[in-house]
Amino acid sequence: MAAVKKIPLRKCTGCGEMKPKKELVRVIKTAEEQILLDLTGRMNGRGAYVCREEECLKRAIKTKAIERSLGVSVSDEVYEQLKKELGE
Repeated sequence: MAAVKKIPLRKCTGCGEMKPKKELVRVIKTAEEQILLDLTGRMNGRGAYVCREEECLKRAIKTKAIERSLGVSVSDEVYEQLKKELGE
């Protein structure tokens, strides 16, 4: 009998839904207080996740959910990077 592999779930900061980790984009805060996009999902640092949908990103920006999750203010440059990644 084959074991069923667990799929890691993460919560989107925009819509609040639990989704598979691979479907989300991760934004991290490094130990040096830098804010970066983590497209691999493996970088060290505190992470916040956003769906790859335009509405979720807009909601996360409007409510400052990513900033609250990471505990620091996020620059407009990071949001622009996220928008490019999502293809807006």
